[in-house]
Amino acid sequence: MEPHEIVDLEPCPCCGGVGCVTEEGGWCLYIQCMDCGAHTAGLEFKNQEEKLDAARRAADVWNMRKVIAPGPGE
Repeated sequence: MEPHEIVDLEPCPCCGGVGCVTEEGGWCLYIQCMDCGAHTAGLEFKNQEEKLDAARRAADVWNMRKVIAPGPGE
């Protein structure tokens, strides 16, 4: 099972766009808006079980509206 299959994401708190689970280099993931680039903090993982847990935690943070919004020029 992949992270995007287990999480339900609210619309982006900044622009209302669609969020997606984004993985960095096989060790970290976060939720990022496909429209404005707002994102959660990255959560590290070491194996598939931790990866799924990290996706759930990132989705919880996203759905609580706690994101890092890109500033002008970013």
